[in-house]
Amino acid sequence: VQLQASGGGLVQPGDSLGLSCAAYGRSFRSNGMAWFRQAPGQERQFVAGITWNMRGVDYLDTVRGRFTVSRDNDKNTLYLQMNNLKPEDTAVYYCAADMRSYRLAVPTIGFEYEYWGQGTLVTVSS
Repeated sequence: VQLQASGGGLVQPGDSLGLSCAAYGRSFRSNGMAWFRQAPGQERQFVAGITWNMRGVDYLDTVRGRFTVSRDNDKNTLYLQMNNLKPEDTAVYYCAADMRSYRLAVPTIGFEYEYWGQGTLVTVSS
């Protein structure tokens, strides 16, 4: 089982960037999925997540209104659209899959997630 995150890069403040996370080896259509990030010298933090049925989403307060999480269960892929990026968004972004199935809310704590992608670096700098 593997989660592969992609789409990171170097952008300027105010730019947009889209991340993808493709899952291989099993279907995660019954599991919530989320994005976390970790900046240098800081702890990993929850960024955005979506339930298995796409009826529930949750966001870190500082990205709400700028980031949009979505998923395509047929493609077994998770997405994160990031708009109006700020320097403080600079981090390695990781995708993760919930260890439980059919949860109705999005967990925001890392230990609730069983599978993790390798991370993709997003750098926001002028």
